[in-house]
Amino acid sequence: MNNEQMLAEIREANLTYLMLAQSLIRQDRAEAQFRLGLTEEAAELLAALSPAQIMKVASGNMLLCRFRVDDDLVWNLLTNHNPGKVANDATSRLHASILMAGRVTETI
Repeated sequence: MNNEQMLAEIREANLTYLMLAQSLIRQDRAEAQFRLGLTEEAAELLAALSPAQIMKVASGNMLLCRFRVDDDLVWNLLTNHNPGKVANDATSRLHASILMAGRVTETI
């Protein structure tokens, strides 16, 4: 993949993310803030963006969404890659969700 293709992929990911975020916020703001890890101010701003503003923001060369999972424990729970321990997939995902929810409240 060359540089131009990578930038096009970033723009497409940005546009998809912004459209999804705006749709989630308009349906249920509190749930969207939780799922996306957004503050009230960010959710309000995203909800108010016009289609032209979304296109302009999405066309930048930096990826707007980011991984909120930044430690081995949550990655292991999400991927079930915990050597020597076989866990129920649903239980592991629930545990990961609880850990991530706690981190969202810490940042807000």
